[in-house]
Amino acid sequence: MDTRQIVSTFLDFYRERGHEFLGDATLIPPQGDPVLFTSAGMHPLTPYIEGRPHPLGRRLTGVQRCLRTTDLDEVGDDTHLTVFQMLGSWSMGDYGGDQSLRWGFELLRDGFQVPVERLHVTVYEEDPGSLDTWQRLGVPAERLGEDNWWSNGPTGPCGPDSEIFVWTGDDPPTGTPSTDDNWVEVWNHVMMRHRRHPDGSLSPLEQPCVDTGMGLERMSMVLQGRSSVFDTDVFEPWRRWTSSRLVSDHLRSSVVVIGDGVHPSNTGRGYVLRRLIRRTLTELWRDDPTRTLGDLPVEPLGETVAQFSLRVDPLYVQDVLVYEERRFQALLRRGRPLVERLLLRGPLTDDDFHYLHDTHGIPRDLVEEVLTAA
Repeated sequence: MDTRQIVSTFLDFYRERGHEFLGDATLIPPQGDPVLFTSAGMHPLTPYIEGRPHPLGRRLTGVQRCLRTTDLDEVGDDTHLTVFQMLGSWSMGDYGGDQSLRWGFELLRDGFQVPVERLHVTVYEEDPGSLDTWQRLGVPAERLGEDNWWSNGPTGPCGPDSEIFVWTGDDPPTGTPSTDDNWVEVWNHVMMRHRRHPDGSLSPLEQPCVDTGMGLERMSMVLQGRSSVFDTDVFEPWRRWTSSRLVSDHLRSSVVVIGDGVHPSNTGRGYVLRRLIRRTLTELWRDDPTRTLGDLPVEPLGETVAQFSLRVDPLYVQDVLVYEERRFQALLRRGRPLVERLLLRGPLTDDDFHYLHDTHGIPRDLVEEVLTAA
């Protein structure tokens, strides 16, 4: 099952059960949201989870693109990406967690043909309802603590969750999700029942909701029998140009960020994009200093634009990448001799970093990650 088929199977399943399809899934959060980028499918729906009626009704489904900078250091392993797509379903005060889990089980077993014996779940230790549901469905469940309590931050909607894992190792499955990494998490069902206040206390939500999120690339990895998300069909065009997982991830992520209207800059969202491009180039030049983004073929750019339904010309994206590459090259030419002179006196101090940044526009992370690297 290729990635497009996975998306259509998921959305058709929920549409048949009365869920309305959400529209645009931009990375840019709604006005007033303090986060730079949407990092979970529920972000744009927070006001409705908190009680506002949604114009499309109480059952929703969609595909949300997400960006998580918290996972940057893990990018390159088998399952973590900077930008990814989240298949979601939501009940806004309609059905409860039991129904959501039973539908989830049905979709995995019948829609995606995942053998039941390759499923395992985790549940919050103080949520007997989810445990009972999984026991009745014949799926083994591991009871955990805070790992199965979901919140979007220190305050706001939160509640117990149930995470669904698929066995990716050799048969037969062994251990549990907390003891064996061959269990890969693909889907999380969150029972939004509470609101956390600034003092840490909880109060019940006026309208209990269910929020689910399935990692599309991880599900593709499982259903396509691959050992990592980078071996799936969506990364095939990138693999033809580079063997580096980090380069593939960061370039693909940059395409999506640019497609959502962000340009490289020294602050906010633009700085996240600038760091992604600079990390890409640093990795690329480590293997071959002659490589340039000007040689990047249009195919992977176009495939990514299509996959994420972006309204941008792939050639425009390439122009932005190449222009930023030239700016980065100029900064390196200017910054390297400055740093080398400072290093003659010894290790760089905070005053040195401030001088490089304030006088020459060379940020600390660039000095530490590139200009002082062996």
